[in-house]
Amino acid sequence: MKVSEMFMATQREIPADAEIPSHQLMLRAGLIRKAASGIYSFMPLGYRAYRKVEAVIREEMDRAGAQELIMPALLPAEAYQGSGRWEKFGPEMFRLTDRGGRSFCLGPTHEEPFTEAVRDTIRSYKQLPVTLYQIQHKYRDEKRPRFGVIRAREFVMKDAYSFDVDEAGLDVSYQKMYVAYRKIFDRFGLDYTIVDADSGAMGGSGSQEFMVKSEVGEDAICFCDECGYAANEEKAGWTRGAADNAEMLPIEKIHTPDVKTIEELCGYLNCGPEAFVKTIIYNIDGKFVAAMCRGDRDVNETKLGNLYDATEMELAAFADVEMITGAKVGFAGPVGLKQKIDIVVDPEVAGMKNFVVGACESDYHFKNVNIGRDFEADNVADITNAKEGDICPKCGKGKLGMARGVEVGHIFKLGTKYSKALDCIYLDKDGKEHNMVMGCYGIGVSRVLAAIIEQFHDDDGIIWPSIVAPYKVMVIPTKTNDEEIMGLAEKIYNDLTEKGVDVLIDDRNERPGVKFKDCDLIGIPLRITVGRRASEGIVEVKARAGADASEMTADEAVAEALKI
Repeated sequence: MKVSEMFMATQREIPADAEIPSHQLMLRAGLIRKAASGIYSFMPLGYRAYRKVEAVIREEMDRAGAQELIMPALLPAEAYQGSGRWEKFGPEMFRLTDRGGRSFCLGPTHEEPFTEAVRDTIRSYKQLPVTLYQIQHKYRDEKRPRFGVIRAREFVMKDAYSFDVDEAGLDVSYQKMYVAYRKIFDRFGLDYTIVDADSGAMGGSGSQEFMVKSEVGEDAICFCDECGYAANEEKAGWTRGAADNAEMLPIEKIHTPDVKTIEELCGYLNCGPEAFVKTIIYNIDGKFVAAMCRGDRDVNETKLGNLYDATEMELAAFADVEMITGAKVGFAGPVGLKQKIDIVVDPEVAGMKNFVVGACESDYHFKNVNIGRDFEADNVADITNAKEGDICPKCGKGKLGMARGVEVGHIFKLGTKYSKALDCIYLDKDGKEHNMVMGCYGIGVSRVLAAIIEQFHDDDGIIWPSIVAPYKVMVIPTKTNDEEIMGLAEKIYNDLTEKGVDVLIDDRNERPGVKFKDCDLIGIPLRITVGRRASEGIVEVKARAGADASEMTADEAVAEALKI
């Protein structure tokens, strides 16, 4: 391909709304173009890389015995209503109505359509197991799209679904996908880790995420170096200390004028945050809930939402907090609430004695508050985030470390959640009906591209691994008006094209420096520069990831390119 004929526009300046390297470089290299918030077009260079990611995924899925098909993106409401997810997805689901008044959605994920397809096709245990997959666009109305294609409203996903006769069969299918995923991410050269994860709106008995390590990753990972435990922050547990056996002291009301935050309380009362308990009021599907955690911890909203099988959850409005507590925001507590609401207490708080809470009265707190004597908890449950230094929940010895990552793959054991809801059954050898046992396996295709760039870039641009590079070689003639230079450049270009190498020739009438900058920015793995020694048949060869350039003959340069 001649660069002069390419539909491509690179940028020197960093786009103002691009926060992380992958987003910046995908825009600067002309791989994507923003259509609206969280919605991007893939330009020719970006689409070539995207198709190469697809090809690797397709090869490994086929090798694992999965069969590819394609489902519609515009889907009728009935299946999602049958599974309960029409409501569960909440405002993230794009809903629409046709001219006849029938409800549809743009598919956020496809468990229901796949389940219906298998239900209507398979009847006997002899036809199982089966794993089906597709590579298709998904749509979710993200509350806060960010980081380019990492958190987008329209994105490309490979989603696969396995159907088995029992849990033992599911274990086999799940392991096949686990191995296939490792092969996929290994082929991309990614530094990733596999963590226990929350199943979210997909449901099911368990799941694992494949997280690419990145300092700018939107997900936090907790890990233990002692036993290898690793979990997404949304899922991670931690071992609480022993319960406090101190004697209960008399409750005291203390005047704390204009003191609303834990930090201000620490200074005012001259003690650490571990002496306080925060009471945070949430609106969960219209129901108000008070969540209580120690002052130096944060509520894990995923865990809390799962406790109530929440569709929508947000912090209660200031007016609602004031109505429930009778006080200004910042003085909420479990004692003296003006209306009865659920109180959920983390186990750490349940083991505490004589702690400080808001007094449900402006400018006042209670000291020496105790569960059971001063208030009752409606639920004691793990609702807090683990943090660095906590004791591992698996081995009980190691301390948890923290890292950040980008989720690129997620595998779930769904069990019979969808097959029961949608009546997906098979007949066993005795003619008895059973629900099929399902698994679900997703890879974010567009996310993988961004994750690769996050791990493979420098100040000059992208450093594509050869397997996904849009083009593997760029031939750069330093002077397009020099016959000897252009003649040798075109010969190398034609030789590589005939040998099936994805190659560009930068035939633009631009300075060599401009061409070098663009070549580095878009991340071409090998650059062959044809210049002052063209008459001798000598060219300069430089790997994008290498520090030094080497001179060699044109034939040697072609041979070097074939190694990529």
